Amino acid sequence: DFLCISLVNGFVQLRYNLGDKTVILQASQKAHTNGNRWHSLQAGRVGNEGYLDLDGINITQKAHPGMNMLDTHTDFFVGGVSSLNLVNPTAVENEPTGFTGCIREVVINNRELKLTVTDPKGGANVGDCDGTVCGYAVCKNNGTCQVENTGFSCSCPREWTGSTCEQSIHCSQNRCGSQALCIPQPTSFSYTCVCALGWSGKYCDSKVKFFIAEFVGSSYIKYTDTYYGNRDLHYSRISLNFTTHETEGLIVWMGKAEDEDNDFLAIGLVNGTLKVVINLGEKVSVPLIHSKYSTCCDEGWHFITVVQNQTCIKVYLNEDLILFEDIDPHRKYTALNYGGICYFGGFEIGREVNAVTTGLFQKEFIGKIKDVVLFQDSKKIPLMKAEGYNVYNGHYGN
Repeated sequence: DFLCISLVNGFVQLRYNLGDKTVILQASQKAHTNGNRWHSLQAGRVGNEGYLDLDGINITQKAHPGMNMLDTHTDFFVGGVSSLNLVNPTAVENEPTGFTGCIREVVINNRELKLTVTDPKGGANVGDCDGTVCGYAVCKNNGTCQVENTGFSCSCPREWTGSTCEQSIHCSQNRCGSQALCIPQPTSFSYTCVCALGWSGKYCDSKVKFFIAEFVGSSYIKYTDTYYGNRDLHYSRISLNFTTHETEGLIVWMGKAEDEDNDFLAIGLVNGTLKVVINLGEKVSVPLIHSKYSTCCDEGWHFITVVQNQTCIKVYLNEDLILFEDIDPHRKYTALNYGGICYFGGFEIGREVNAVTTGLFQKEFIGKIKDVVLFQDSKKIPLMKAEGYNVYNGHYGN
């Protein structure tokens, strides 16, 4: 399988192959090649339907019925490849050659690649396209870069400050405590502090401990499983207690959540009913929805357990078996390679649940979680030792 974007006789071309035949889309107008104009390009595929948008002119094409998953396990190359032997003969129209020109703002599945000297895994014969110390996007938040004898300086819009306009003026003298995030509030000419896990108070200056985690929205806990290397990933298990009065929310996501290739097991609420989704590597998420009755949003405590035995999934709610399904009788993929990462309540600040889960869940979790146990461990997860923000002591009222 492959997906390739190239320039052919002045025309931008997208080619992809999902395992059966190669689909070719070509822009309707030539790209300017005089070197003084930037072009905006968006290209990709949803299922077997491809799209190519050059400077706002869109072309789509649906492939013949057949494969609809892109299965690639190679590095991602920009501008060329380390060896021409890596290029599939049908991925380009002529002999493959490296790109000559400038590339910036490369975004893959909503994540921008850092095209710097240190971030990529490797590269060769690549220089600074701008030719000055300003480069691209050195000044944040629409700041203007100016070349100086000693480097550069940024002229910032009035609501931003800092050497690269990275800090809001409302947070320039904030009182937020240890590890807290300052969130500017321009309408009130003020700011709020978002507390790191284990801290509370208006300025996040009070140390707290808890065994029940309360999620209030824009909250998350990211736990790293220290025993991941010793787990038998063909037989996974997670259990926890939760309570909420909301009808929507992501409770837990076992998986790295970095790109569409990552395995995951997710538990959440959709329209007031429990939803469990698992992906073992097929890139087709299998949702299991418990719709017999809605008991998950009544502010009472509910105990849920999800067991993965290769491709067989069992879901228990309050110790009753409510879902049981073999998601792949052919046993093509049987292990949950979740990378040792478990998210609770949502994802990092700025990462929307709807975007990260590609619409499987709409909102972050609002409610309380306790008694989280992975696999057959004898001890509960120490949530206080994880990474997280905006999570509070949920012991009160319980």
